[in-house]
Amino acid sequence: MKDLQTSIREASNTFGTTWPLYSFVTSNPLSGQENFPFEKAVEDASKLLNAKTYPSADMYQQALEKQDIDIQLLENILKANGLTESSRAYLNQMRSSEAAVNTAPYEELDVMMAKWLSVFMDEGLAEWQMPNKEKGFYKAWKALASHDGTIKKSVAKQLPNNSLEALKNVLDANVITDYKTLFLQHMAPLSGWMGYIKHRLDTNSLWQQQYPINFGDYLAVRLTLAQVLYGNVEIASTPPLEIPDLKLKHLWLEAWEQTFQKNLFATLKTNSITTKKNKAQGAGLDAQMVFCIDTRSEAIRRHIENKGAYETFGYAGFFGIAMDYQHYEANITTKSCPPIVGSPYLMTEQPNTKESSKKDIFINQKQFSNSKEFILKRLKNMLPSSFGFVEGAGFFYGISLLFKTIAPQSFYRLGTRNKIDHEGFCEPKITYNHSDSNAGKDISLDEKVAIVKGGFDLIGWRNFAPLVLFVGHGSHTTNNPFASSLDCGACAASPGRHNARLLAQLANTPEVRDVLKTKHDIIIPVNTVFIGGEHNTTTDTIVLFDNNVPVSHEKALHALKVNLKKAQQTATEERLLQTINSVKLAHKKATDWDDTRPEWGLAKNAGFIVGSRSLTYHSNLNGRCFLHSYDYKLDSEGAALEGIMCGPMVVTQWINNHYYFTTVDTDKFGGGSKITHNITGKFGVVQGNGGDLKMGLPLQSLKATDTEMYHQPLRLTVVIQAPLRTVEAILKKHAHLKSLLDNGWIYMTIINPDADNQLLNYKKDFNWHPEEKAPLQQIKMFKTPADLEVTV
Repeated sequence: MKDLQTSIREASNTFGTTWPLYSFVTSNPLSGQENFPFEKAVEDASKLLNAKTYPSADMYQQALEKQDIDIQLLENILKANGLTESSRAYLNQMRSSEAAVNTAPYEELDVMMAKWLSVFMDEGLAEWQMPNKEKGFYKAWKALASHDGTIKKSVAKQLPNNSLEALKNVLDANVITDYKTLFLQHMAPLSGWMGYIKHRLDTNSLWQQQYPINFGDYLAVRLTLAQVLYGNVEIASTPPLEIPDLKLKHLWLEAWEQTFQKNLFATLKTNSITTKKNKAQGAGLDAQMVFCIDTRSEAIRRHIENKGAYETFGYAGFFGIAMDYQHYEANITTKSCPPIVGSPYLMTEQPNTKESSKKDIFINQKQFSNSKEFILKRLKNMLPSSFGFVEGAGFFYGISLLFKTIAPQSFYRLGTRNKIDHEGFCEPKITYNHSDSNAGKDISLDEKVAIVKGGFDLIGWRNFAPLVLFVGHGSHTTNNPFASSLDCGACAASPGRHNARLLAQLANTPEVRDVLKTKHDIIIPVNTVFIGGEHNTTTDTIVLFDNNVPVSHEKALHALKVNLKKAQQTATEERLLQTINSVKLAHKKATDWDDTRPEWGLAKNAGFIVGSRSLTYHSNLNGRCFLHSYDYKLDSEGAALEGIMCGPMVVTQWINNHYYFTTVDTDKFGGGSKITHNITGKFGVVQGNGGDLKMGLPLQSLKATDTEMYHQPLRLTVVIQAPLRTVEAILKKHAHLKSLLDNGWIYMTIINPDADNQLLNYKKDFNWHPEEKAPLQQIKMFKTPADLEVTV
């Protein structure tokens, strides 16, 4: 049994994680292969999963036509690898090889397994639940197998009670010795479902605790069914597809990536790899604002900085607070920090006694809403009432649908009229989480100080304006199963408002300020007030949670709000390419139930810049780069940079690779088209009436049309402004970071202040090559995009 369990574990490690719709974390679908070179991992995936792992010839042609690939650079790379034909000839060669596709060998079995997985793993969508789920997947299936008509009752009765025993019996009957290969063959056709089993196991969610499932259960059921249906479990060996053009495609990808890099480096050099700053930090400023490193923050930061004496910073949107969030007056707790980080803390909402009237109204509204939703669900789903309810309510639903279509904003305002949000009468409270022995108790003063100081250290911040905003971000959309994918990735696909409010409260705490001053020489002026806020990335509205701002700051706060409105105006004009009524259009897209693309999310991400704002202050990076503030001069030991590289850099690599793979194969790694989506089990979508669980973003989040790409599938380029010795020390300490570089999952370039800000490109095994002085062809890559949003 030990060899069997080892083979199951090794096979399951091949697959990435499929995250649920309500917490849709964008992660590398080949994360299990990151310890292998990129080229090998994608070649293996293309064969095992029958997937496309490089951009298509059409994508390369589009990039070439738009000058996103430098033709001279491409030809140099091809010639260096012995390829001397024209680019058109190689495009045709790649296009002809893309026609070959292997068919699924056990399609009937795939459909059957997807059905069993969907009914067992349902998380409350189905009114009638599969019986015996608490016994686990294998035992629940065994109890029902004979009633399904696939297995005879006599055969079902003889099946072992233990899934591993059942699996061993099938393998012995077929004289299987190479367990891992067979398991991979039976897991690969439903890689999306495998990813969700992995998620349930890794997170040990409440659903998993109550209704357990594991890969051994899955394989026991599948191989038993295969034996019954086909008389054996071995998949007929078909010659693997020969893909001779993978190397060719890889070279084209490198040319595309190097074109992006050369233009990015030229932009940075032109700007400012100098000591000058746009403004003296904190001096003469009306306000400072800390945004998430999210690529969508890049544009709003530019527009805000242009509206007044304002300074902005970039910091991972969970603001350094490793916590879960307990929703007010609800039993729902969600993670509000990166998935790779534990959650020692819990944030709850503490009602303010001065606002008791608002609290009472909120509770009454919520009770009414919950009761209404419960009654409607029962009427729709219960067999005795479902047909009568549909017939009786159809007219009213029709009127509602018409109103939502022709006047979505008015419909939304009507539904939210007089609605009170709990932030209006609650204050955040941080305690130890449920798993701690001190659960429910207020965290120590030292820990509060560490949270605030950690943020200041990571972004290199020591001087403060009168108003300081921590601005998380979230998205507002309607009728969008993938809504959480537009929220903050650093908050595990939750809005960042909770972390922002909490950090502002901690920074305003007198005891915290006293310790920062006496023990750490961080002096926060008496007149500095910290405020939490949220950037709505669909509308570019910035909401401030300013209930406790003193009267002395009201005038400055009012002026700031006026300028934030102006920034929203110009930011939406740039993003939506509409100079008239751009804000109105943004709000319409946020409330329109039939808009398949309310916003682009993180599409076009390709770079991660860690350094001073002076590097990018004068540039429009077109939303292509994550921006993390950092000052190497305040980080002599490299501790802050280590935190950035081990945390945000890894998370941005996840995001980048998710967008890469979902773009090159939207059907296998992504979500296919939204038009034919069906929600299953409240946690995922399938295409049509079944099949594999979709693991990634839908087509409409990645492409302008079915054939024209919007996101450019490029691997992440990391640029760090820090001494070479500091970066090398961190890479030597953390082997997994070095592995990402050596295996080609990300690129890295440092701006070395110890050598007159020379740019050094990491190659492999700590070999650093100086960047060329200028790109071969200067392309204005970083500008306002000329391509319009197209609704599919």
